[in-house]
Amino acid sequence: MTSPLSATLALTIRDARGDDMPAAQAIYSWYVTRTAASFEEIPPDVEEIERRRETTIARGLPYLVAELDGRVVGFSYAGPFRPRSAYRYTIEDSIYVSPEVVRRGIGSALLGGLIDRCTALGYRQMIAVIGDSANTASVGLHASLGFHQEGVLKGVGLKFGRWVDVVIMHRTLGPVDATPPTD
Repeated sequence: MTSPLSATLALTIRDARGDDMPAAQAIYSWYVTRTAASFEEIPPDVEEIERRRETTIARGLPYLVAELDGRVVGFSYAGPFRPRSAYRYTIEDSIYVSPEVVRRGIGSALLGGLIDRCTALGYRQMIAVIGDSANTASVGLHASLGFHQEGVLKGVGLKFGRWVDVVIMHRTLGPVDATPPTD
């Protein structure tokens, strides 16, 4: 999918490759070290980010990057919501956009692409577990793409010397009245 952001810039959402992981690691490290969007406290190295991408792909789930004029400026992926088998049609999204290009539609394109891919794969529900109730950008992004806030878990994380909330949001993928599979 290609979405023009202006006459001179073009955004492409595509499957992530191994050579995209240094850029993904740099973006993610910024969030780990400066925000409560991630509850990790030490940024994983590039090898760990690549291992996570490979695990995602091995599960048959999408791992996408946003490329702006040839440079990776964001990534998103889907992972299992919970390990028990009854949750097998419910997934959790993760999305990170380079701080220098936020509020330019890149997050919407990444999350929209992820929603489309997961819907096509037959998933039924997508859950967003958003670190920090003050993370209004992520809450707003998810709301703009049809997620509804289900609740706030108060003070469940401790980061930067303060208790941090988690916002739980959710949206249905595909038709609301879909018949369950017979698997």
